[in-house]
Amino acid sequence: MNDGSSGSKMVLALRAELDRYSDGQRLPSSRALVTTYQVSPVTVSRAISTLVAEGLVVSRPGAGVFKAAKRATVVPGDVSWQEVALSAAPPAATVDVGPRAADAAGLLATLVPPPAEVIDLNGGYLHATLQPERALAAALARAGRRPGTWARPPVEGLPELREWFARDVGGPAGSLDASDVLITGGGQSALSAALRALAAPGSPVLVESPTYPGMLAVARAAGLRPVPVPVDADGVRTDLLAEAFEATRARLFVCQPLFHNPTGSCLSAERRTAMVEIARSAGAFVVEDDFARRLVHADSAPLPPALAADDPDGVVVHVRSLTKAASPSLRIAGLTARGPAFERLRAINAVDTMFVPRPLQETALELVGSPAWARHLRVLAEALRDRRTTVLSALATSLPEVVPVNPRPGGYHLWLRLPEGIEERALAAAALRHGVAVTAGAAYFTAEAPAPHLRLSYVATPGPAQLEDGIHRLRAAFDQ
Repeated sequence: MNDGSSGSKMVLALRAELDRYSDGQRLPSSRALVTTYQVSPVTVSRAISTLVAEGLVVSRPGAGVFKAAKRATVVPGDVSWQEVALSAAPPAATVDVGPRAADAAGLLATLVPPPAEVIDLNGGYLHATLQPERALAAALARAGRRPGTWARPPVEGLPELREWFARDVGGPAGSLDASDVLITGGGQSALSAALRALAAPGSPVLVESPTYPGMLAVARAAGLRPVPVPVDADGVRTDLLAEAFEATRARLFVCQPLFHNPTGSCLSAERRTAMVEIARSAGAFVVEDDFARRLVHADSAPLPPALAADDPDGVVVHVRSLTKAASPSLRIAGLTARGPAFERLRAINAVDTMFVPRPLQETALELVGSPAWARHLRVLAEALRDRRTTVLSALATSLPEVVPVNPRPGGYHLWLRLPEGIEERALAAAALRHGVAVTAGAAYFTAEAPAPHLRLSYVATPGPAQLEDGIHRLRAAFDQ
């Protein structure tokens, strides 16, 4: 029996059944509901919990479950005053940082799932079929049995988890230790802490162009001014990076050297060295968003080490998350820094979240310490290779004019340059009408885009059949 499906059906049935009950009337016992709906006691318990959360019923231990009284209709108030309060600058403001708004449109576009009938070539998280659900469940169960799991953790994170991230980021040579690592609630939280800790409101921050919309949202919400530095097939243009530091006097550069989002490029060995030296000469930090290291494909060459692994002076602040390779709900990341920057990051993280919930940290520690984690990464690497191959083959057949040149064996997406004259937002809207969700490229640029683009993700669908169907639907949108 599928308890998930049965539970949903039972909730729907009980909602309808409640119309026959008067306020305060007792529902049948759990045993009676098991018999009536032919489901397990666990399914009954979950259905009742759902109705309690919705405020439709009240559970009284030892007495039963009763229909809740109807809630009074809430009359909306006048909130128009908030437009002034949220937009007005303080009288003493000397720097105009623009409206205090968090523009999360580009980020939300990849977080909100499309309707069930739409093929998702937009999402940035693994589909359930790619997640290590059994390993996660086992890790959660083991963590729950650990003494002290529900106790307060250290502000910096569990020592054992910090040590694991130090080895994972620093490599076999052990260039980092646990004292350099701060545990945060996922990569996005780490980026938010880093940008606010390392740059003052109103100051410029150098970013790759194009770049991850979630990072742009963080920068703007912090009152920073993103300044684009172009990316090519070998990563960020270091000649232009040096010019940007000189022109802006920025003290911060945010980058994704490995399987860059959205272009997929990897920073060349020559530019890796040059980038850090340029930042060092400018007295600036480099925030290394290493989001895709665990999304390497099975046919990839060995990966270069993190920039932070060879940086004794603390120029590089490193972000590495478990979320992308495991589950969107395993929001655990290691934020690595040295010197006074670490203390600043520690303080801001404590102000934001106090600490990451210990049960989540214990679960992450159980997961990465088990043989199942290594097996999952091997299986995932093969699946990502196969999915990339499937999408490229489908594009070659249906849309040869947009097949990317030199797609990289890592990450979870392809960056398609569209023919001139095609309006990318109109194409994305047409694709949605044809039942496939894709991402228009404009959200990845801080200014006007040099050309129209689409980003295709291949990890949010159940399997290859849906990927091929999605590309065929995209072809129909092109034709329209």
